[in-house]
Amino acid sequence: MTAIEYFTGEARPYGGGDPYADYRTAGFPFTHHADLADRRLGAGVIAANDEFFAPRENLLLPGRAEFDPERFGHKGKIMDGWETRRRRGASAGHPWPAEEDHDWALIRLGVPGIVRGIVVDTAHFRGNHPQAVSVEGASAAGHPSPEELLADGVRWTTLVPRTPVGGHAANGFAVTAGQRFTHLRLRQHPDGGIARLRVYGEVVPDPAWLTALGTFDVVALENGGRVEDASDRFYSPAANTIRPGRSLKMDDGWETRRRRDQGHDWIRYRLVAQARIRALEIDTAYLKGNSAGWAAVSVKDGDGGDVTGGSGSGGDGWREILPRTRLQPDTGHRFVLPDPVTATHARVDIYPDGGISRLRLFGTLTEEGVAALRDA
Repeated sequence: MTAIEYFTGEARPYGGGDPYADYRTAGFPFTHHADLADRRLGAGVIAANDEFFAPRENLLLPGRAEFDPERFGHKGKIMDGWETRRRRGASAGHPWPAEEDHDWALIRLGVPGIVRGIVVDTAHFRGNHPQAVSVEGASAAGHPSPEELLADGVRWTTLVPRTPVGGHAANGFAVTAGQRFTHLRLRQHPDGGIARLRVYGEVVPDPAWLTALGTFDVVALENGGRVEDASDRFYSPAANTIRPGRSLKMDDGWETRRRRDQGHDWIRYRLVAQARIRALEIDTAYLKGNSAGWAAVSVKDGDGGDVTGGSGSGGDGWREILPRTRLQPDTGHRFVLPDPVTATHARVDIYPDGGISRLRLFGTLTEEGVAALRDA
């Protein structure tokens, strides 16, 4: 596994200018996975023991934390993160927090899944970050309340042991638990502030729910689909194309750089499981002068053969289900297939470049697909 750079200690006081100029970060090997704690997938911070200075909900906001050095309120400096009050000891003779003192927040993941890595981001918390953090995970059925999650009998698994962290830094941790979780408990020792929490992993959906739905989007991120590879991620990530809902602005889709050759761009996907596809949609919402000119969609059943991007149908198991078709800017394009097609992978090819905002593949799980999810 790639070595992870760790940060400890305070950062320098803010000295003006770009507050991110001295921000400490690193390339983490797990960030290609979906953020299971993405608010746009339905995640939420459902409880915290203290949020005196800044509310717990800030932990899951999309985008990086912002900093306004002049913004103060009646409780003090207003921070874009979760910040608790300063802990004190039991007496004048021992005014310091006890070793076991800590603050906590409970997070409901937007989608259940296997956690591969966690980033505890202390951006702009320079001298008021926690000394250490720890993270635990639990798998709970239904919709438990905070009281039910904290009750005796709930099994919590350590994902990140108590570990020192740095201020104004992206503190990343690889996770090897390898099991499905629905909730996390984030602890900061003994107190302080955290700007953002990101939880990277693989979505593991409930097969009973998907079977009950019947026809659904078999490539959607929330249902367990994922991007395996893409030819270009210059302006925005390919995974945007399988996010929930319609794109609300240009950078909420997938856009490539301008090509100056005779090639084309593509994204390859793995479906939630083997499925029979009956219809598809390609949306170019908010891509007006930069949408793809044409698009084609191909599918493949199984892992054998070549699964790289390419054009057209033919060898290596790829089968074209939508031939190269003219796209309109800022438009949802819907296509009903003449016959259902069984697949485990899909690929969209765009010509020559540009972007799409969403790809939807509507179908039902096969018996083999249901079995594979139950065994996951």
